[in-house]
Amino acid sequence: MATETTAAELGACVNENGGAIGMPQLCAEWIPNQIFWLLVTLVVIYLVLSRIALPRIGAVLAERKGTITNDIAAAEELKQKAVEAERAYNDALVSARTEAAKIVAAARAEIQKDLDAATAKADIEIAAKAAESEKTIAAIRDGAAEAISQVARDTAKELVAALGGSADAKSVTAAVTARLKG
Repeated sequence: MATETTAAELGACVNENGGAIGMPQLCAEWIPNQIFWLLVTLVVIYLVLSRIALPRIGAVLAERKGTITNDIAAAEELKQKAVEAERAYNDALVSARTEAAKIVAAARAEIQKDLDAATAKADIEIAAKAAESEKTIAAIRDGAAEAISQVARDTAKELVAALGGSADAKSVTAAVTARLKG
């Protein structure tokens, strides 16, 4: 039989049915073959990594580093612009407050001037009305004194007539005038 193999041909790691005895990885007859293929695999992996993968990874890392550096530089530039903008804003705010204070002072001065003019005009009008009122009061006082004098004369004449006496107008007027003077 040509298909039958002998135990010497199979070796110590294979049984007569062709199955492995124990763990094939630890079979001493197969170790040189495993080392050969291990070295071939490591060389292939090294070549693939060094020629293809690592240059691509290096390029990606360099690109990321460049992007990060550019972003940091742009952030610093924007930070400087923000500081300058804040400084300009604060300067504009200070000048606006100063200008507003000037406008308020000018408006206050103008209002005070108008108020002083209106007060002077009102004082003049009040003085004129007070003088007119004094004249009117004096006229009323004079008229009241004359009216009191007339009433007193008429009353005195009537009283004298009621009491049965007769009085002439001249004597009644002299008596009332003397009594009114005190």
